[in-house]
Amino acid sequence: MGNIYNYFGVEPIINVAGTKTIYAGSIISEKVAEAIKEASKYSVHLYEMQAAASRFISKKTHAEAGLVTSGAYAALTLSAAACMCGLDVSRMNRLPDTNNIPNEFIMPWHQISGYDHSIRAAGGRIIPAGLPNHTSSPFEVITITIDDIRVEINEKTAGILYAPRHESHPPLDEVIALAKECSIPVILDAAAQIPPVENLYRFIDMGADLVCFSGGKGIRGPQSSGILCGKKDLISSAALQMLDMAVESFPDWIPPSDFICKEKIKGRPLHGIGRGGKVDKETIIGLLVALEELGENQFKEKSLKLKAYLEKINVLIHNIKGVTTEMTEDYLGAYPMLMIKINEEELGMTAKEVTKKLKENRIYPREYKIYKGEFYIHSLNMDEDIADFVGKKLLDVLKR
Repeated sequence: MGNIYNYFGVEPIINVAGTKTIYAGSIISEKVAEAIKEASKYSVHLYEMQAAASRFISKKTHAEAGLVTSGAYAALTLSAAACMCGLDVSRMNRLPDTNNIPNEFIMPWHQISGYDHSIRAAGGRIIPAGLPNHTSSPFEVITITIDDIRVEINEKTAGILYAPRHESHPPLDEVIALAKECSIPVILDAAAQIPPVENLYRFIDMGADLVCFSGGKGIRGPQSSGILCGKKDLISSAALQMLDMAVESFPDWIPPSDFICKEKIKGRPLHGIGRGGKVDKETIIGLLVALEELGENQFKEKSLKLKAYLEKINVLIHNIKGVTTEMTEDYLGAYPMLMIKINEEELGMTAKEVTKKLKENRIYPREYKIYKGEFYIHSLNMDEDIADFVGKKLLDVLKR
């Protein structure tokens, strides 16, 4: 029997690569899908919907306020815009023109990536902290100290941007302490840092001013959703630069006071820099329901079930000559993965040749360490049927 993708000429794939956007991220639960369907039947004021979302996100994250965005990338753009503008409507209406506006965001150089176009899109400028050591191994970086960040702070600094990944440096607590000493905000790109579930509130509890999460990765919400949470005035600024402000009589507009501080702004912002990243009511509802489902106990139960699926695959292949396996995860507390390492001489195939054969069967594994002869079966989107199919096809390829 066909499906809606077949109807439009697209053949679905089996994504065992994890949260990769190119493979459409995570598969939403039936409860989330039903909530999206229900939400589609009604109209709402989006600023009231976002205010309700803010209250719910606040409970989950311990933040003063929150906003549902169109992905973590959009959350970063809005973060930069909020830090540069605050509640100054004149600045909001000028972006991405940042002449005479503090627009520099300091970031450890080893964390800078293509995602930082999100900061430049708002008119921000990335300032690398520290220098790369060009004589070291390509897979090593020189340690960045807190003083490497300190020396870059000046009157043009709008904030510090930091990615709290495993072994990031300098330590996050030192970065937050320096930012508070200098009265500048810290933005965290924590897009893929859920799970563990405690990361939803850990960074805010540490003192981060703004935290960006992807909604379509470990949270398993709609792929086009994200969360921006943090200080109320900064969230107000971000919301004003994303919401449609053209349809209201501004003097008569009374937004929820716990979400947007109208009394602190002098007039109505025009369509803001984040307008192109607007979020529909269905996506907001879908994200909130996914967030509601993501309890620590629920994740532990799901993780155990996913690990059992991977064990079934492992039992099939771990004794094949030239194949080494290991149960692992991206970082402590993440979704489980099965690492498969190929000895080319013993198996007669490279790891790349194995994954190519899998892709011919529409199975897409994780290949980020393929240069080391390793690939991974990620469990995020797995159920029993998928585990059985992947195990059978993988066995066929390895025995071939």
